[in-house]
Amino acid sequence: MSDVRLASPQGRWILLTTILGSSMALLDSTVVNVALPRIGRDLDADLAALQWTVNAYMLTLAGLILLGGSLGDRFGRRKVFVVGVVWFAIASLLCGLAPNTGVLVAARALQGVGGALLTPGSLALIQASFHPDDRGRAVGLWSGFGGIGAAVGPFLGGWLVDGPGWRWVFLLNVPLALLCVPVALRHVPESGDGRATHGRFDVLGAALGALSLALVTYALIEARSGSVVVVVSAVAGVAAGVAFVYVEQRRADDAMMPLDIFASRQFTAVNLVTLCVYAALGGFFFLSALQLQVVVGYSALGAGTALLPTTALMLLLSARSGELAVRIGPRVPLTVGPLLCAAGMLLMLRVGAGASYVGDVLPAVLVLGLGLVALVAPLTASVLASVNVERAGLASGVNNAAARAAGLVAVAALPVLTGMGAEAYRSGAAFDDAFRRAMVVCAVILVVGSVLAFLTVRRPGAECLHPECRTHGCVTAPPLEGVGTVEGDRP
Repeated sequence: MSDVRLASPQGRWILLTTILGSSMALLDSTVVNVALPRIGRDLDADLAALQWTVNAYMLTLAGLILLGGSLGDRFGRRKVFVVGVVWFAIASLLCGLAPNTGVLVAARALQGVGGALLTPGSLALIQASFHPDDRGRAVGLWSGFGGIGAAVGPFLGGWLVDGPGWRWVFLLNVPLALLCVPVALRHVPESGDGRATHGRFDVLGAALGALSLALVTYALIEARSGSVVVVVSAVAGVAAGVAFVYVEQRRADDAMMPLDIFASRQFTAVNLVTLCVYAALGGFFFLSALQLQVVVGYSALGAGTALLPTTALMLLLSARSGELAVRIGPRVPLTVGPLLCAAGMLLMLRVGAGASYVGDVLPAVLVLGLGLVALVAPLTASVLASVNVERAGLASGVNNAAARAAGLVAVAALPVLTGMGAEAYRSGAAFDDAFRRAMVVCAVILVVGSVLAFLTVRRPGAECLHPECRTHGCVTAPPLEGVGTVEGDRP
C-alpha cells in the first residue's frame, strides 16, 4: 500500500487512469441506450433484443465483478485492471463490427467480462494508493468524473449515432484503452491483499451467481409469453441463487463473496440502498432515451443533449459532495439524494408528445442531477469506509455487483410490469403510457432507498471495539478524518 498525495504528479496520473478505465465501463452502460432505436431499425430487432443488448453486458458484469475484485486482490490490482481494459477494448471492437443482433449480444456479454475485471480494480487502486487524508477527495473526484462519463454517454452516443453511425459508440473505446494502459503501467503502483495469495478460486460460486442472474433475467424479459420455459427458468434462477449463498457459506476461506463481510452493518445497509438507487437509475436511463426519441421526437443527438445539465452538475459539485459526506457523515446525503432523484423522475411525467425542453425536460434533468450529486460520491465512499482497506477490492466488487444486478433486473422487469409490448418502441402512444407507469415505479423504489438510508446508515466508525472485527472486516484502516466510533454499528 502506498501513501501517494493527490496533489502530486503521480497522484494525478493515478486518478486519470482509474477515471479513464472506469469511465469506459460506465460510458457503455449509458451510451448504448441512445443508440437503441437506430440499432433496432438497422438490425430489425424487437424490444426483447434491445433489452438483451443492454442486459448481456450487465449480466456478465454483475455476475463476474466479484471474481474480478478477488483476482485483483490476489494477483495485483493494477495487473488485473490493465487486462480488463484490454479485454474491454477488444470486445468493443467486436460490437462495432457485429453483423446481427446475435453477434452484438454475444460481444456485449464479452464486454461485461472486461468490465468485471477493470471496474472494481479502478476504485480499489485509489483506496490502496492514496494517503488517508486524500482518499475522501480522491473518491469524490473519481465518482464525479466517472459519473460524468456515464452522464455524457447519451450526448456522445447521440452525436455518434446521428453522425458516423451507432457502431462508433463501441469503437470509441479502443483509443481510450490505448491511452489508459500505458499510463497505468508507468504511474500506478501495484497493490493487493496479502491474505488472498493462497487458496482456490471460487469457480463454482461465480458460475452459480452468473447462472442465477441469467435465468432470472431471461424469465423477466420473456415473461410476456407466459410459457412453461419461463416459469422453469424463474424457479431455476431462484434455486441457483440459493445454492450460491450456500456455497459461499460453506467455502468461507475461498469464497468469491465471503459472507463475513456483511458482518459490518454499515456495509450491508449501504448495499441495500445501492440496490434501490441503481434499480431506479437503470430503468430510467434505459427508458428515457427511448421516450425522448420515440415519443417527443428528438433525434439521437437531441436526446443525448437533453441530459447534459446532469453532467454539468456532477462536474461542478461531486468532489464537494464527497468532502461534505466526510464531514457530516453519509446518512443525510444518502437520504436526500434518492428523494431528489425520485422528484426528478416524477417530473419526467410531464415529458410527452409536444413537451417543451425548458418547461418540461430541463427541470426534471436538473433535479435528477442534484440527486446524483448528493448520493454518488457518499455512497461509494461509505462502502469503502465500512471495511478494512485490504478488502477494498472485494468491497468494491460487491457494491458494483449490487448496482449492476439492480439495473439488470430493472431493465428486464419494467417493460413487463408496465405492459410494454414487444413492438412498443415503434409506437409513440403505446410507449408513452408504459413510460409514465415506469417513472412512478422508479420513484417509489427511490423513496424506499431513502427510507432505508435514514433508518440504517450511520457515520462509519474509525474502529469498532468488537474483538473480532478485524477478522469480520468491520473497520476502516486508517479512519476518515474526524470520524468516531458509532456504538450501534458494532456486530
